[in-house]
Amino acid sequence: MHPNPAFRTEETARNIGFARDRAFGTLAVNGDDGPLTAHIPFLLDEDGKTAELHLVRSNPIARLKDLPVPCVITTLGPDSYISPDWYGVVDQVPTWNYVAVRLRGHLHPMPTTDMHAVLDRLSDHFETLLLPKMPWTTTKMTDGVMEKMMRMILPFKMEITSIEGTWKLGQNKPDEVRRKAADGVAAFGQGQEIATLAALMRGAD
Repeated sequence: MHPNPAFRTEETARNIGFARDRAFGTLAVNGDDGPLTAHIPFLLDEDGKTAELHLVRSNPIARLKDLPVPCVITTLGPDSYISPDWYGVVDQVPTWNYVAVRLRGHLHPMPTTDMHAVLDRLSDHFETLLLPKMPWTTTKMTDGVMEKMMRMILPFKMEITSIEGTWKLGQNKPDEVRRKAADGVAAFGQGQEIATLAALMRGAD
């Protein structure tokens, strides 16, 4: 995470809320030949202590023999390149503003008999966000098809030991200068969720 403490002042509750809402990130563990990563949806509990996820059996992480292992899940939010010209003051340099929350802990295998329940909880989390659409559930699957597909994936639980958030929004700049940069992001930003990032920058007083 960014070492500047100005970007790491958000309360743990906000970092947990961000990761719960995003519910997608990059899982990373150490492998024999270097880092192993997987891009995964996950379900974080309300107190930020555990996260549930699943991996396809052929994923190198799922095939590790010495589980549990230390791991990290990184969730990314809005981001954009920041041009020095947007600040309206001299002697500035380019940078990148972004929001990221990192979950650190240990990855544990779960019993394969839990796979169906893990899928139900994960899909329910996302389907609830689509209301008033009638939520999709595994009961809509043809008999036998769900069981066949579940044999291809394995459930895991991450026991979380720490949560770190970086909200790099230009807090190290004077308010007026940061707001000018936010206007630049809104008009010309290069990244993801530009409008959201500009609003966060304007509200970082």
